[in-house]
Amino acid sequence: MSRTVYLNGVYMPEEEATVSVFDRGFLFADAVYEVTAVLDGKLVDYAGHAARLTRSLGELKLAKPFTDEELLAIHRELITRNNLEQGGIYLQISRGSEGDRDFVFPKHAAPTVFLFTQAKTLTDPKKGMRVISVPDIRWGRRDIKTVQLLAPSMAKMAAKAEGKDDAWLVEDGYVTEGSSNNAYIVTKDDKIVTRNLSNSILHGITRAAVLKLAAERNMEIEERAFTIEEAQQAKEAFITSATVFVCPVVEIDGVAIAGGEPGPVATRLNDLYIEEGRKAAI
Repeated sequence: MSRTVYLNGVYMPEEEATVSVFDRGFLFADAVYEVTAVLDGKLVDYAGHAARLTRSLGELKLAKPFTDEELLAIHRELITRNNLEQGGIYLQISRGSEGDRDFVFPKHAAPTVFLFTQAKTLTDPKKGMRVISVPDIRWGRRDIKTVQLLAPSMAKMAAKAEGKDDAWLVEDGYVTEGSSNNAYIVTKDDKIVTRNLSNSILHGITRAAVLKLAAERNMEIEERAFTIEEAQQAKEAFITSATVFVCPVVEIDGVAIAGGEPGPVATRLNDLYIEEGRKAAI
């Protein structure tokens, strides 16, 4: 049975959804996206994702094609129509098309709005990821959640080619983030270290929620850059994202972290995030 998707105001079977070949999301990656987790049929951290979407649209001077209430209703309707209990909802908004290719933003194009569900188990115990490091070759506005994802895709494929799970991106000798997640280490003196917010990384919604949970439990947090070498010597390492929550990293460039097993800090934060996420989901 096919999924029901949402495209430009219409709910339809996924096989019937079509977009113009002149759409700027296709030709220029002129589009933004969000992925919101779903637990027990409810949206996790939705307000944060909606706020970041508004910011991304504003940074690209792309018109917001709906109200906050309308967008929430679309998410909920897709959950209902697809009987989604656990997984995520992907949302993409492109600048649309005026029927031809031009680098200049069109004046009268209507945005293309597309949403679909993905069923996925999010609450399984995390076994830990093995990552490699690769150069960060992305553009300079990583704080905008655009669909320009070729570089992260190439990083993931480089990891797969080495039999690993993912990649951490390195620029000027320091880790920026994971290919599709924020990166962390836990130092020998139990500080949680993660890159400070800037244009160099995506301002993760799960990142913000997890750091808030950690701070509320008096865990020490330090927002700064760190190197691969420091990460390899750390007590623990982990990543966060909307569709993995908190996942331990147990190997970096062939060096085992925390004895090659998930560490207690990452495991506890993942359990806390699931518990609090379920309570606050809408």
